[in-house]
Amino acid sequence: MTTVAWFHCFSGIAGDMALGALVDAGADIDEVRALVDRLPVDGWDLDAEPVLRGGLAATKAVVRVRETGVIRTATHIKALIEEARLPERMRARCLATFAALAEAEGRLHRRPPEQVHFHEVGGLDAIVDVVGTCAALELLDVGEIQASPVAQGHGMVRSAHGLIPNPAPATLELLRDAPTYGIDVGVELTTPTGAALLAALASGWGTLPAMTIEASGFGAGTRELDGRPNVVQVVLGTAEGQLPSGHPLQLLETNVDDVTGETLAHTLGVLMDEGALDAWVTPILMKKGRPAHAISVLCDPALGETMVNVLRSETGTLGVRGRLVERWPAPRQPDEVEVRGRRVRVKVSTGRVKVEHDDARLAARHLGLPLREVVSLAEEAWRRRFAPGDRPGRHLTLEQPGQEPPGHDHLAPSGPPAGLVDLDEHRHAHDHERDHHRDLHGHSPDADDAEPIEPGGDDDRTA
Repeated sequence: MTTVAWFHCFSGIAGDMALGALVDAGADIDEVRALVDRLPVDGWDLDAEPVLRGGLAATKAVVRVRETGVIRTATHIKALIEEARLPERMRARCLATFAALAEAEGRLHRRPPEQVHFHEVGGLDAIVDVVGTCAALELLDVGEIQASPVAQGHGMVRSAHGLIPNPAPATLELLRDAPTYGIDVGVELTTPTGAALLAALASGWGTLPAMTIEASGFGAGTRELDGRPNVVQVVLGTAEGQLPSGHPLQLLETNVDDVTGETLAHTLGVLMDEGALDAWVTPILMKKGRPAHAISVLCDPALGETMVNVLRSETGTLGVRGRLVERWPAPRQPDEVEVRGRRVRVKVSTGRVKVEHDDARLAARHLGLPLREVVSLAEEAWRRRFAPGDRPGRHLTLEQPGQEPPGHDHLAPSGPPAGLVDLDEHRHAHDHERDHHRDLHGHSPDADDAEPIEPGGDDDRTA
C-alpha cells in the first residue's frame, strides 16, 4: 500500500502552509524539528501554533530566524542539504525542490541554475520551510504527492527587486505545466516556495484521488482573507493495488480516404523501419458516408516527429493527431529449442511459450513441414525440458518503470536465462525424435548444413 498526500490548494500554497498542514494531519513537530536540525546551520526556531482561519481550525508553522540580509546561491543550499545526514528520500525531495527553484530563477534571469542567487527563497526561513515539509512527508511515510489546481491572487506584490506582478514570475515559471486559476484576491496566495514543492514533488494534478482516507489537516497562511479561509488542506490516505506507471509512449493517428491498399501497406513498413513499436490500419466510415482508413502508429515519444513526417510524406495526409499513452508489457525471457536440427527461438512469459514466426517459417521451409507442425514441435521441445513447476516465466512479475528502456519490450538474448539448461547438453535427447521423423518423411536434415537463421525475427514489440 502507498500513502498518498493530496494538497487542496483552493487558497494557494506556501512553504509554511504545506508544513503546517502536514503537522495538523499528524506529523510530530518535535521530530520534524529534529530532522531539520541536522542541517549544518544555526540561528532558527520552528514551532507549530493552533489558529483559526475563516472559522477553520488550522496549524500555523512559525519559523523564527536570527539572520538578516543573507543571500545564498543554489550551490550553497545544495551543499547544506547534501552535508546533512538526512533520510535518502527526504534528501532527494529537498534537492529536487531547490533545483526546481534554481532552474526557474535561472530562466527568468538568464543565467545557469548553479549561479542563481536566492533572495527570499534563499533565506533561512524558506530553507526550514522546505526541509521541514520534506521531513514531515518522510515521517508520515508519504510515497506519492498529488495536488488540486492551484489558486492565484492578482495585483502587485513587493519583493527584493521591488514591486512585481502577482502571481510572481517565479511562481508562474514553476507552475508552467500545472493547472492554475485566478481568484479575486489582491494578495500573493501561492509563493515560489510553495510552487516549487508542488512542481518538484507532485506526480499528478486534479480532484481527490481514489484512496482510503486516514487523516487530513489545514495549514494556515499568515493573514486572514475576506470570504475564504487562508489555508491549504492536505488529505492523507492509502491506495492499495494501484497500477504502477507504465512506459510512456506516443500514439499518432491520421484518417485517409484517398490512399490505395498498396500505399497503406508500404507506409506501415516504412513506419516500422523507422523505429515504430507497432503500426496498424483500421477501416472507418467518415463524414458523408465515405469509407476510409485510420492509420495508427505507436512509438517512443522521441520518434514522434519522425513518424509524423513519414505519415505526411507517404500518404499526403493534411493532419496528424497524437496523445501520450502508457503501456504495461508483460515480462518475457528469450530461449531456444531445436526442431530436427534447426535452431528455433522462443519467448517465455508467465509459463507460456511463443515461437518466433520467422525462425519457424525458415525451419518449415528447410524441413519440408507445415508451419503449424514446426510451431507445435518447438513448443513441445521447450515443455519437455522442464518439470511443470520449474518452467521459467512462471513467477515473473510486472516490470516497474526503469527496468526496461521505453520502446524496447523484447529482451535481447544474453545467454541462457537463470534456471535454463544449456541447449548443447540436451541435444542428445532429441536424437530419437530425428530418427522417428526419418521414417515418416524419408530424410534426416543435418544441423551442420542447415541454412543460417535470419537475424531479427519477430520483435513482438507491442504488449
